[in-house]
Amino acid sequence: MVDLRDEYRPEIQGLRAFAVLLVAVYHIWFGRVSGGVDVFLMLTGFFITGSLVRSYEKHGRLMPVVFLTRLSRRLVPTAAVVLLGIAVIAWLWMPWYRTHAVMSETLASALYYENWILAARTVDYLNRSDPVSPLQHFWSLSIQGQFYLVWIALMALVALVVKVVGGHLRKVAFAACALVLAVSLPYSIAATAENQTWAYFSTGTRMWEFALGGMLAMALPMIRIPVWIRFALGWIGVLSLIACGALFNVSDQFPGYIALWPVGAAILVILAGTTGKRWAVDRFLASGPMTALGDRSYALYLWHWPILVVYLYLNAERSASILGGLAVLALSLGAAFLTKWAVEDRVLPTRRRRFSRGKSVAVAAAFLVPVLGVASVAQAQLVERTERLDGKIDQALESGDVYLGAEALTDPELFAQLEDDDMPMIPPLAEIKDIPYYYDEGCDNQTRRVCAYGDLGGEHTIALVGASRIGHWFPAFEQAALDNGWRLLVFTKSSCQFSTGVLYDPGGEVYPECMEWNRWVMDQLELLRPDLAVTLSTRALEDGEQTYTGFVNRWHQLDHWGIDVLALRDLPRIGHYPEDCIGLHGVDACADEAAPSQAETDPALALANVPDNVHLADLTEYVCPEGTCPAAIGNILTYRDKSHITATYSATLAPFVEQTVLEATGW
Repeated sequence: MVDLRDEYRPEIQGLRAFAVLLVAVYHIWFGRVSGGVDVFLMLTGFFITGSLVRSYEKHGRLMPVVFLTRLSRRLVPTAAVVLLGIAVIAWLWMPWYRTHAVMSETLASALYYENWILAARTVDYLNRSDPVSPLQHFWSLSIQGQFYLVWIALMALVALVVKVVGGHLRKVAFAACALVLAVSLPYSIAATAENQTWAYFSTGTRMWEFALGGMLAMALPMIRIPVWIRFALGWIGVLSLIACGALFNVSDQFPGYIALWPVGAAILVILAGTTGKRWAVDRFLASGPMTALGDRSYALYLWHWPILVVYLYLNAERSASILGGLAVLALSLGAAFLTKWAVEDRVLPTRRRRFSRGKSVAVAAAFLVPVLGVASVAQAQLVERTERLDGKIDQALESGDVYLGAEALTDPELFAQLEDDDMPMIPPLAEIKDIPYYYDEGCDNQTRRVCAYGDLGGEHTIALVGASRIGHWFPAFEQAALDNGWRLLVFTKSSCQFSTGVLYDPGGEVYPECMEWNRWVMDQLELLRPDLAVTLSTRALEDGEQTYTGFVNRWHQLDHWGIDVLALRDLPRIGHYPEDCIGLHGVDACADEAAPSQAETDPALALANVPDNVHLADLTEYVCPEGTCPAAIGNILTYRDKSHITATYSATLAPFVEQTVLEATGW
């Protein structure tokens, strides 16, 4: 048997390196999350709990000021260098309206609350198609920063209990960590099931991972495992880590109970320890290259993501090629090694005696203050620019018919005149994500209530039913309803088609919530019996347009209840983020072909067994005239992302929607 109490564990440094390589590789080539960050969170709990307990055992007190100042001296300078680098890159190469968001997130990352910015933003599915932020990966550092404060308070409480009540310090600390685990893990499971996108970035849903690391730190000195078992544990742990990102869609399913997989795998590696066996995994993890990379894992984690984002942005790609990915990885490694050499080895030598608490704070501040200053000044300048643009738009709105949108398509002369005008587009690029306001009222996704708009006492009732790509028609139908005295009901759930059978989410997983929502909608439609249900007849995907038997089955069910159906052909998807393309190349250069997202002829016309209550309609010509989807029509931006039209442009489609409804119903 081998004692596992050694303070320095070279294989853990190798585990750090292995985890960060998994993070980088899965990000660069697979566009997936690996579970490597969960390893870092557990290791943080492991080391910080052990450090605080050893401090109390040695000095009789926790010394939180010493702990935090040393921590800030070790973590802040490297993070500040990366943040400053990202700010400079954004200023030089990104459009000003994206730079505004980067500067805001720079402040959030520097002050350790980036995770809450991302949690708030990703609560809404419609924002998940936004261009990724070069600072998105700072969410985990923000959670760690919040953890440090929580854990100091927790360990202070542990020390107080030991002092007042008595007991063994490590046993009480273990119990405290276990209590956090018992609260946080069930909460994580429940929150992930209820709202995974928010839970992913929440501190409370991740606290159990730190707690599990703390429990391991307290229990490890008492654990004795035969070497042959530890040999097996090491390999099981490493292979499980490799498999995690491949087996699970981590970004869509974590944290919850599935995060036990990578955390448990890392714990197995720690339990394996140093075996001394030639073919044991610790020989690989404790090797010179792996421990050297482990020393630079923090810098590599910080650099790899912004370098990848900039590469994808400048090359207008969604994923890296093999050679492009190798270039990203090489640049990331080079930046990590250079940062370690320049910052940690030259500016911050490891001999602690050279740094008092005051000097540690001064060093951290010397790196952090310039970042806060640059981001604040840049943000102020960008706000001023936004205000000037808003003023120009207001003047244009007062001057007359400048922002006509789809109406301009009815007059070729006017269309040409507006296209030549040097006017700012609306919505402004900084606010291009203008979604239909009913989303803000909770009338989508998990909400199980009937939302009514238009003329609530109208003679005729229209129901808008489907996913977000029927929801983006809401402004057009609402205006048409107001103009004609119709009542408009909204039944939408993002990423959920109005269809029968087994339904799947965007990740290809079975989507039981969507099927339950479909059943609820059918119950409501049977009860309310609207005169007309508006839904999609096709789905335009990135590589083609498809029809579904499940759509037709729904139409037959509505026919049985005497409900007419207006089935709209799905609009094409475009291949770029509008704000990025316009910022780099201008409005005129950002027109996309409707093909291949949309077929040459409407495939719904060839559907068999379509009931008589269905009227098929294709309004594509008002968004993508002559098979081309302009970035703007009538000085109004058409698409807000790659798959949804802006609410502002949708509202200008009201006359064409009205005409289509009247033709379908004879009202």
